[in-house]
Amino acid sequence: MSPFDSRADALSHRQSGATSGRHARGGRPAQAVGRLFGIGVGPGDPELLTLKALRLLRASAVVAYYAGPKKRGNAYTTVAEYLRPDQILLPLVYPVTGRIPAPPFDYEGTMRRFYDSAAELVAGHLAAGRDVATLCEGDPFFYGSFMYLHDRLAGRFRAEVVPGVCSVVASAAALGTPLVYRDQSLLVLAGTLPEAELTRRLREADAAAIMKLGSNFEKVRRVLVRLGLAERALYVERASMQGERILPLADIDPATVPYFSMLLLPGEAWQGR
Repeated sequence: MSPFDSRADALSHRQSGATSGRHARGGRPAQAVGRLFGIGVGPGDPELLTLKALRLLRASAVVAYYAGPKKRGNAYTTVAEYLRPDQILLPLVYPVTGRIPAPPFDYEGTMRRFYDSAAELVAGHLAAGRDVATLCEGDPFFYGSFMYLHDRLAGRFRAEVVPGVCSVVASAAALGTPLVYRDQSLLVLAGTLPEAELTRRLREADAAAIMKLGSNFEKVRRVLVRLGLAERALYVERASMQGERILPLADIDPATVPYFSMLLLPGEAWQGR
């Protein structure tokens, strides 16, 4: 028996009808309510999945995952080899991916309605007594899409979050660079911020990680050059995944920068080492 299956029987028993002694009207056992798990699957390398994440993933009746149209998504691809054939797959398909359409397209409203609908799909399984493991790239509470399900469902169902290795530390490992020493502070920024705001925040940073590059890369590079930070900046894309690439800042073609890319500005090395 796999060590990851040793506690699955107890989980399966609870989700199949154990009710902690509560009964419905008429003396019949009340139906058990399923539990919502937010599973951080890490940055893409299946071996970076935690033991707890793997145990709960394999024990859950339903596996929900975000994906683009006609795609499986990176989170699903990361864990596909570990899934059981009898598990129910619940794809939550984004209505918009890539570049956001120009106004008058209501992006915020479209995404709000999508998350509302996704939450009700998941809630249907939970109400029927099935545990749902929702996959999330990196960590569920660090820019993770699981947060939007948690916001909508944690007040109605029992929810548990399993942390995952986030892209910031995976990128540092891929680049072979320490991020922060001693009392330094790490600033994490989204490349989607306006250029002036990026400039203001990076000007005094000890160290920084800049995420969500993609079509924002050239803007971010301009800021780094203007602040004299270009020589410190380290770039990696698809850290820990197949296709990982590390490139000098000056050699990067902005048209090729994927969503899964990162710029790091490591803190100054401690001189007492």
